[in-house]
Amino acid sequence: MTQQTQQTQRPSQPASVLRRVVAASMAGTVIEWYEFLLYSAASALVFGVIFFPQTGNALDGVISALLIYAVGFIARPLGGIIFGRLGDRLGRKKLLQASLLLVGASTFAIGCIPSFETIGYAAPILLVTARILQGIGVGGEWGGAVLLVGEHSPNASRGFWTSWPQAGLPLGNLLATAVLATLAAVLPEQSFLSWGWRVSFWLSAVIVIVGYYIRTRVDEAPVFIEAREQAEASAEQQPTLVQIIRTYPRQILIAMGARVAENIMYQLVVTFSITYLAFTIGSTTLEILVLLLGAHAVHFVTIPFFGHLTDRFGRKPVFLTGSLLAIGWGFVGFPLMSTGEDILILLGIVLGLIVHGLMYAPQPALMAEMFPTRVRYTGVSLGYQVTSIFAGSLSPFIATSLLREHETWWPIAIYLSIAAVISTIAVFFATETRGADLATIGTKEHAKSTAP
Repeated sequence: MTQQTQQTQRPSQPASVLRRVVAASMAGTVIEWYEFLLYSAASALVFGVIFFPQTGNALDGVISALLIYAVGFIARPLGGIIFGRLGDRLGRKKLLQASLLLVGASTFAIGCIPSFETIGYAAPILLVTARILQGIGVGGEWGGAVLLVGEHSPNASRGFWTSWPQAGLPLGNLLATAVLATLAAVLPEQSFLSWGWRVSFWLSAVIVIVGYYIRTRVDEAPVFIEAREQAEASAEQQPTLVQIIRTYPRQILIAMGARVAENIMYQLVVTFSITYLAFTIGSTTLEILVLLLGAHAVHFVTIPFFGHLTDRFGRKPVFLTGSLLAIGWGFVGFPLMSTGEDILILLGIVLGLIVHGLMYAPQPALMAEMFPTRVRYTGVSLGYQVTSIFAGSLSPFIATSLLREHETWWPIAIYLSIAAVISTIAVFFATETRGADLATIGTKEHAKSTAP
């Protein structure tokens, strides 16, 4: 079933306003993914030594750090529910400001946690606490950020504009990699392990301050204001969480299914590859970070391009191209990395991030166009964040455990292939929404336009 492009045309936002909204939204995704790479890199390079007792096997500390990494993902749905419910009532802007401060404060706090040698098991306990707070903040961040852009965007180019907050992923990782690479290059290894890595977490405060200021300068989208005024005029009650799940089970399940392969693949290509290269190939910290620096730059450029393609060819064709390619990436990417040759390692990572971008770029528009305005923040956050519990959160742990057990990459490649099949099936059954008018979704007008 393919949706015909909506004919309703609403006044477009001035380009200057739209660019400011994009910048405000990207501020949050940049800090989210800046923290993501910091934690994932530090888990492989630092946290296993700093925050946990030593067992004689270096991978044990890494696995412990990755389990705490998973805690942050488990907390994300809670943040999605809290921020989503409040965001559907109060607006996207206020909640985005709050989520940014929460993520920034938790990231800064991680850099202040004393080592295991200093405070014992209080160190991993404090790390868990910070990750939970981060997870709650990040859980509310993504849905509000992409909706702020999506609800300001013209119908015909929503895929392109909403892909820019997604580009905050490689940009945040690019910044984090540059900071870590610089610190690793200028500091002796002992200094980097003892205090240098902490500086990278403290620098997140700069991004938070700039991002918060930008977010004070944007307004709510007219489509949201209109929907809220209509609800207030009719004294309509905000649907409960249970009502939303009962009313939109198909949309939520498709959104969750779409995230499985994308979420797992990114964790494997970036987070797990650091562990794989460090412990299996023997690459140095600086070598790994320099390779990732180039890969993130390619990822940043390709995501908006793929977003543009979704406006031209549809959300589904672009996503399905990515999910089908993801089925085979592990059988190409890991052998390339296993050569130990820098150019081939880079090629394997870049190919993985290009495939990931094909799935990642369409997500904001695809998910935003599934739900009516009054429940959109909650619906999108549920579909996006719940998957993190069983997909992205555990994939680095699962992959590292498989590597330790089998001492080869092929079980990990099979694991990714299964995830990619799940996402391919989910998106195959989605409705094509290219060009949809967000203001009419959930109305009789929308139902007629989507009829076979």
